[in-house]
Amino acid sequence: MATAPTKSAKPSASLPEEIFAVEVKNHELLKLAYNVYLAESRTSAARTKTRGEISGGGKKPWRQKGTGRARFGSSRNPIWRGGGIVFGPRGNENYKLNISKTAKRVALRQALSLANKANKIVIVDTLAFDSGKTKDAVALVAKHNPISRRTLMVVESKDPATIRATANLQDVKLISARYLTVFDILNADTIIMARPAIAIVHEWLGGKS
Repeated sequence: MATAPTKSAKPSASLPEEIFAVEVKNHELLKLAYNVYLAESRTSAARTKTRGEISGGGKKPWRQKGTGRARFGSSRNPIWRGGGIVFGPRGNENYKLNISKTAKRVALRQALSLANKANKIVIVDTLAFDSGKTKDAVALVAKHNPISRRTLMVVESKDPATIRATANLQDVKLISARYLTVFDILNADTIIMARPAIAIVHEWLGGKS
């Protein structure tokens, strides 16, 4: 396995070059993967009513002719104040964007390579907090991330004690290796990776697929 140097808790630590040292010629794919993540997180909460859904307006405002005013059949007409909305959001809009599995993996390799190049990645033997105490997680973050705020902790799999230890840390996100996203990688100031998680990332993203 080829290796690439990285900021690490131990000088001998290394990362697979085919994942953490790929050439990023442009950021178009990264932008697409980033936007796909945001689109999947977007909800369609806004919903307006059409003229047929607004109560009232059953009586004709004034007679059809002889008043000198325009003809109206209902005060719920869209051009009236309090009337229905034309072409407004209906709560069923689909904002989802698509990206292929292959492109997503390439984008992840690019994001990890940029993070490694920026010296944001820290390797530790384990990220398991058996005590489940927040102070243990705070001590680890302070050791490897004393200045920057946003910390991404990558573990091989989440366990209840580790989740409990990091749950109340506002600027710390705990994520399993197989659920890494371009969004999380690019937004992290420091990425602390457990050594077993690197093996999972290599198994998942390694190769040319």
